[in-house]
Amino acid sequence: MKIGILQTGHAPDDMRETIGDYPALFAQLLDGHGFTFETYAVVDGIFPDGPGTCDGWLITGSRHGAYEDHPWIPPLEDLIRAIRDSHRPLVGVCFGHQIIAQALGGKVQKFSGGWSVGPTRYGGETGSTTLNAWHQDQVTTPPGGARTVSSSPFCEHAALMYGDQIYTLQAHPEFTTAVISSLLATRAPGVVPPDLIAAATDAVDTPTTAQAEADRMAALFKGIPS
Repeated sequence: MKIGILQTGHAPDDMRETIGDYPALFAQLLDGHGFTFETYAVVDGIFPDGPGTCDGWLITGSRHGAYEDHPWIPPLEDLIRAIRDSHRPLVGVCFGHQIIAQALGGKVQKFSGGWSVGPTRYGGETGSTTLNAWHQDQVTTPPGGARTVSSSPFCEHAALMYGDQIYTLQAHPEFTTAVISSLLATRAPGVVPPDLIAAATDAVDTPTTAQAEADRMAALFKGIPS
């Protein structure tokens, strides 16, 4: 089964050199499930011919906002709607979570409560989970037909299900301890408040439930009921 990765951002230079870019993180997360992967750097204007190019689709995170004016965002929203209409499975993470919601009629905003970074607890239909977060934007109004399946006090709509075809989440199951440590050192200073950086640094080794998320994504791609 071939999964198309729609890459909407690039990791910082030093992280790409030592850990890898975002598509590599997802390939590592989903390793062992029998998938092959093809990356389309939509952030650089590289798009697939259509939803039939791959069996399933995954949209990565990004430093960009879903509501920002970039030439690649409208065609990405068109592709999201085409994937939905083709009934192929689709997973979105962080920016992917947000752009799917926006494309399907929801609302994404820069959250007035600020940033969430590092290991974070969530609860809901998906059970109690701990995943690494890295965001300020979030889905504030889900699209019609979307069901909130995970939340936290900071992020009301932390994961959404659209029928049994689309699953999206705000947190980053693909972000390992090494990734979060790298981001705290390179992207956080001057952007994330110092107290949040300190708290995330102290908690950086907290075990996560990333493997359970990988299994949930793989089941959706394979059409296995959750």
